[in-house]
Amino acid sequence: MTALLDLPPPPVVPGWSMVSAAVERAGAALAEAAGGSLWSVRDSELTDLVVEAGRLAARAQGLLLRLVGEADAREALTGQGATSTAAFLRHRLRLSPSEASSCARTARAVRTITPETGVACADGQVTGAQAAMIARAIGDLPAGPVRAEAERTLLEHAAIYDPVVLGRLARRIAAHVDPDADDAADAEALERAEERAARRVELSLSPDGEGGSWLRGRLDSEGTAVLRAALDPLSAPRPSAVEGPDPRPPGRRRGEALVEVCRRVLAGGDLPATGGDRPQIVVTVPLRTLTDAVGVGALDDGSPISATTARRLACDAAILPAVLGGASQPLDLGRSRRLFTGPVRRALVVRDRGCAFPGSHQPAGLVRGAPHPPLGHRRADEPGQRRPPLRHPPPAGRARRLGGASGRRRDT
Repeated sequence: MTALLDLPPPPVVPGWSMVSAAVERAGAALAEAAGGSLWSVRDSELTDLVVEAGRLAARAQGLLLRLVGEADAREALTGQGATSTAAFLRHRLRLSPSEASSCARTARAVRTITPETGVACADGQVTGAQAAMIARAIGDLPAGPVRAEAERTLLEHAAIYDPVVLGRLARRIAAHVDPDADDAADAEALERAEERAARRVELSLSPDGEGGSWLRGRLDSEGTAVLRAALDPLSAPRPSAVEGPDPRPPGRRRGEALVEVCRRVLAGGDLPATGGDRPQIVVTVPLRTLTDAVGVGALDDGSPISATTARRLACDAAILPAVLGGASQPLDLGRSRRLFTGPVRRALVVRDRGCAFPGSHQPAGLVRGAPHPPLGHRRADEPGQRRPPLRHPPPAGRARRLGGASGRRRDT
């Protein structure tokens, strides 16, 4: 193979050291090699040249580490006006902040802690990245024979493995030498990861333009475990004898389970009060919409909902009668009361053994109230009516405002 550096004796330059002369000659030789034509180089020779050029780059990196370490020890670089050795390297060598910091740190280590690594890098046996990894790993070990043996072991493996694998080997060596310190380091790393994850927790709701919203967010590991524990029981498939297997995809089941969890929390009444009242959904709906399924209702943010949705939500609502003027101004407000009390609901469970709303097959534990229209107004042969109607007093008055943990209504 053609030698890249067949250099003549160094010239004698007044005021120059032997190192400066060697660097000058090496630069001239590399410039000559870089300017040569490669079309005449054979494939086998080209392969050897790639490997040799890599070794030359490693040796140049080793020389740079030696020079930076010596300059750092003498504070020669900060004497030139730089705030630190890393700042000098970043400015003059155009390195990134991380590269400059790594170079300065590795240079100090190979000068004081891992001299054998510095020699191996100068000889082209290890790359600059491998030297940085070895120096960082060895620096955490206690001084003495253990550190020297670990350095030699890593230098032997550097001939085979890249810096990533060397880092894994270094961690195994550290865990074997000092298990307690390794456990403490793992605990600290885990705490830092948890703190980062906690700072990145977020949740956003944005309208999708089709009557719904996009839900996007990020949770830490603890929050994820809590959410899964709450959603898994409610998002399990619910096959029925009528429709067979649950046709809902997993994403829809989880979304409906999340809404159900929030609905149950609202029903529990454990949330802080807002505006002097407990958190709840407010829906304004005309009385005719509830009785005849004609018209639409409106949520508290103005979003319209169909009569079917309003009637379904009214299953678990408290009625607050309200008489509104032509400009929707309240003229009279009554007292709220629930449509279905505990005894009535227990009777519904005994009668229906689940939700009797058309198309619904939820078990009794998931049913929030009675189906609509009011049971006293339903026919026994109406589609979806699986049991004879259970009579109860219909709501009195012309206007109603319905409200509760999961829904309130104001009727006109």
